[in-house]
Amino acid sequence: MLTGRVGSASIESACGLAEEVVRTFGEVRLRVSGTSMVPSILPGDLVSIQRASLREISPGEIVVFLRKGRFIVHRVVDRKAVAVACSSTEPCLITRGDRLRRDDPPVFALELLGRVVSIERDNRKLELPAGGSNHPIVRLLQASDRLTHLYLRLAACRRTLFLGRAKCRA
Repeated sequence: MLTGRVGSASIESACGLAEEVVRTFGEVRLRVSGTSMVPSILPGDLVSIQRASLREISPGEIVVFLRKGRFIVHRVVDRKAVAVACSSTEPCLITRGDRLRRDDPPVFALELLGRVVSIERDNRKLELPAGGSNHPIVRLLQASDRLTHLYLRLAACRRTLFLGRAKCRA
């Protein structure tokens, strides 16, 4: 029980530090742990985040925002103005993980850290994936957590197989 609290405090401290780095210096690299962006971003991938304001972000881009002490990496699906007070509206982004079926609650300027400018997997940079939920593989992964688990297992086996061969040849 105590380790859970310490672990949670460590995560919050790390998030706070990374948030301060990106807000101060404009860039930070983070390792992804979730599956909401599969197959575009896999657990273990490194993403480079560059500070950006709400008005600089367009639908289709992948952004990072802070919510409840955790970083979330999701794709922007829309830009809106949402009523926040009696008569005022505030601009926001509507985001969603590629593998998810529902949009996230609106992302406001204070939550936004920036955009993903590069993805690194197995020590090589990948092209930033466009689109999102229109790809047939994504639709299959949206339909089943079991298929997502199988996809991730196959991706891990592929990494091991090809990286193992490359290491033996070198």
